[in-house]
Amino acid sequence: MNTRSLSFRLSCAAALAIAIALGLAAFGLKTIFNQEIERRAAAELGQIVVSIAAQVKVDASGAPSLETPLSDPRFETPYSGLYWQISHADNSARSRSLWDFSLTVPHDQHGDARWTTNLVGPDRAKLLAVVQTIAVTTASGSDARLQIVAALDRSDLAASQQYLFRLLVLSLSALGIILVIAMSIFIRLALRPFDELGRGLRRIHAGSSRTLGGGFPDEVQPVVNDLNRLIAFQDAALERAKTHAADLAHGLKTPLAVLGAVARQARQDDRNDIADPIDEQTLLMSKQVDRVLARARAGVSAALSRGAIPIAPVADKIVRALRRLPDDRGLQWDCDIAADASFHGDDGDLTEMLANLLDNARKWATTRVCLIVTQSDGETVLRVEDDGPGLQTEQMQSIGRGQRWDETLPGTGFGLAITRDLAEAYRGGSSWRAQSLAGSASP
Repeated sequence: MNTRSLSFRLSCAAALAIAIALGLAAFGLKTIFNQEIERRAAAELGQIVVSIAAQVKVDASGAPSLETPLSDPRFETPYSGLYWQISHADNSARSRSLWDFSLTVPHDQHGDARWTTNLVGPDRAKLLAVVQTIAVTTASGSDARLQIVAALDRSDLAASQQYLFRLLVLSLSALGIILVIAMSIFIRLALRPFDELGRGLRRIHAGSSRTLGGGFPDEVQPVVNDLNRLIAFQDAALERAKTHAADLAHGLKTPLAVLGAVARQARQDDRNDIADPIDEQTLLMSKQVDRVLARARAGVSAALSRGAIPIAPVADKIVRALRRLPDDRGLQWDCDIAADASFHGDDGDLTEMLANLLDNARKWATTRVCLIVTQSDGETVLRVEDDGPGLQTEQMQSIGRGQRWDETLPGTGFGLAITRDLAEAYRGGSSWRAQSLAGSASP
C-alpha cells in the first residue's frame, strides 16, 4: 500500500475521524442509557411503593402488614434482588426475599416526599432504593407513620446496562465500517479527476497528445487550463529555439564556406602555411556546430515528448547499410533486440546514436559486432560490443571530448561525443567498458 497516496492519507484521516466520533457517541449514549435504565428502575420502585402504601395496614399492636401479597414472584424468592420493607417504631414487615435481613435507611430528612437512595442489602449487595414515609390509621384508631422501602439489586441494573452497551458497540462498529467504506468510495470519486489528469499528462509525456482534454470539475478546470497554456507556450518556445538553431547553422555555413574558399585559394598560391591552419579551424568549427545542433535538436525532441519508435527496424536498416560499405571485412553482426524495445524521441536522433555506436564498433572490431537492446520498467538499454583491441582506462575517460585515438581510420572524433550528448538530452546516460567481447571498449 502506497503511504504517499493522497487517497490513502484521506482514507486514514476519515477513518480516524469516524472512529473518534463513534467513540464519543458510544460514551455519550452509554451514559444516557445508564441514566435512563436507572431512572426507569427508580420509577418502577416508586410504583411498588405506591402499591404497598395502597394496601398496608397496622394492627392494634402496631405491626404493619399487607392485605394481599405483591404479584412479583421475586418478592417470594430469598435474596432474589428485589425487596420491600415497611417500618413502624420497633415493628417492621418485609418481603420474603429479604429473609432475615433488615434494610437500614439513612435518617429521613425528606418529609412525606418520595426519594431515592443507595442501600446495602444481603451479602453486602449494593441496592437502588426508593423510600417514602406515609401516615396511616391503625386498628385502634390512632395515626401511625410508616416508612416504606422498595429496593433493587444494582447488579441487575449493571447486567442490563452491559447488555445494552454490547448492542451499542456492535451497532456502532457496523455503522463505522459502513461509513469508512462509504467515505473511501466518496474520496475515490472525489479524486477521480486527478487520476484523469495524471493519465492526460502521461499521454503528453508519451507524445500521443499535446493537450489535456476531457471534462473536469470547476475546482480542477483552472489547473487544466493553466497546464494547457503552459504546454502550448513551451511548444511554441521550443519550435522557436529549433528555428533559431537552424538559422544559426545556416548563417554559419556561409562564413565557413568562405573560409574554405580562402584556404583553397591560399593552397593554390602555395601558401600552405596559411591554408593548413584555416582548414584545421574550419573543420573544428564544423564539428562543434554539428555537435551543438545535434544536442539542441535532441533537447527539443525530448521536451516535445515524441511517440515511441520501435528500435528493431531502425537497427536493421543501419546494419544493412554498414554491411554494404567497402571496408566491411565480412564482420559477423549479432542483433538481440527485445520485441517491445522502443525509443521515445526523434527517429533521426535514434538513427544517429545507433549509427555512431555501430560504426565505431565496426571500425575496431576484428570479426564480430553485437547489438543487445533490453527494456524493463520503462528503461531502454542499448549495448554494443565488439572484439577489437579495446582502450586503456585513462583513454576511456576521455571519450566524448572529440579526441581521436587512432588517426589511421577515418572519422571526426565527435561520434561518441554526440551520442553521449543525445543520450543525456533524453535524460539518459552512457558508459564504456573494456574487454567486453574480446577486448574492446563498448558503449
